[in-house]
Amino acid sequence: MQAFEVMGTVDEKGQLILDHNLDINTPIRVKVIVLVAPQDELEFDPDDTPVEEIKASLRRALHEMKSGQRIPLEKMWEGIDAE
Repeated sequence: MQAFEVMGTVDEKGQLILDHNLDINTPIRVKVIVLVAPQDELEFDPDDTPVEEIKASLRRALHEMKSGQRIPLEKMWEGIDAE
């Protein structure tokens, strides 16, 4: 079984409207589990980083790595006394 996690809204008619399309290319019957959070939890979720922000961070890290601005992992602990 394949799983998708996507946010959505239940409208005034009780119908579920997904924020994004699912990557399913053929009509198929699915099982839907709806988790309803308290209203105040839906306003801001610190663990729900937008995809564009993640992509931008990865692009910056790749650029920094290619231009030599990153410290190799094996050198990160040099000079640190950890016991």
